[in-house]
Amino acid sequence: MHKITVVMGAMFAALAAASAHAQNYPAKTVRIVVPFPAGGSTDIIGRVVAEQLTAAFGQQAIVDNRPGANGVIGTELVAKAAPDGYTLLTYDPVRDFTAIIQIAQVPNVLVVHPSLPVKTAKGLIALAKANPGKLTFSSSGSGSSDHMSGELFKSMGRVDLVHVPYKGGAPAITDAIAGQVSMTFSNQPTALPHVKTGKLRGIAVTSIKRSSAAPELPTIDESGIKGFDVSSWVGVNAPANLPREIVSRLNAEIVKGMSSPAGRERLNQLAFDPVLSTPDQYAAHIKAEVAKWAQVAKTAGAKLD
Repeated sequence: MHKITVVMGAMFAALAAASAHAQNYPAKTVRIVVPFPAGGSTDIIGRVVAEQLTAAFGQQAIVDNRPGANGVIGTELVAKAAPDGYTLLTYDPVRDFTAIIQIAQVPNVLVVHPSLPVKTAKGLIALAKANPGKLTFSSSGSGSSDHMSGELFKSMGRVDLVHVPYKGGAPAITDAIAGQVSMTFSNQPTALPHVKTGKLRGIAVTSIKRSSAAPELPTIDESGIKGFDVSSWVGVNAPANLPREIVSRLNAEIVKGMSSPAGRERLNQLAFDPVLSTPDQYAAHIKAEVAKWAQVAKTAGAKLD
């Protein structure tokens, strides 16, 4: 009982200190942790946010890349940081954080090697059912968006596909192009250039609605698997229990920056659809996504990194 009292006391003390400084926030550099290598979509959006916050606050906002373990290393670093608004996180599936804003979302694209004799999701399902356990799909790692897209496709389409995990999206799509795997559910910014050059055949997008970046591609939903809906998303989070006034200030500044012509142009270049949610909307989205994918993983018996 004494141990619980000490822990709770420490937590309330941290909250009190953060609240006292909220009215003067920010008074020093704000660090935005990106739990992936530099150059990827999440990193690029993180840097846009850093530029905008630097201009808005008159204090430097910097990006700190902490890749590894499919995002776990950077995520844990932020989870353990003080809830004072000086350590933020750009990430997608998250837990145990203060939700600030969902910036954007983007579908994955189901692509196959051109040698595979299918042009639609229906055709792919038929081929898979005729060859159980013989078709493979690559992913950027167990528990990633592209992996879980494949698991949901297997479950809803009632087909037997073999998952081949890689350490990152680049080798996963490289082997799809080389024909080492039958298909992959790559994120849209990575997949579309290879579809346009003919190195891969675009079959469908994973979102419930067609993508503005590739309106010619049908959705998996309209291709026969009703209700199929997967989108990767990027948001900004902070350690749990961040004071509400800081949450509101960060949300307002990011909405302002990402709504500007320059912000929207950067998202369009990345083939991301802007969302710009409220903190409460983002928190509800996270809760729904965690529940959805926990069930998919349980059904598939998938091991998440």
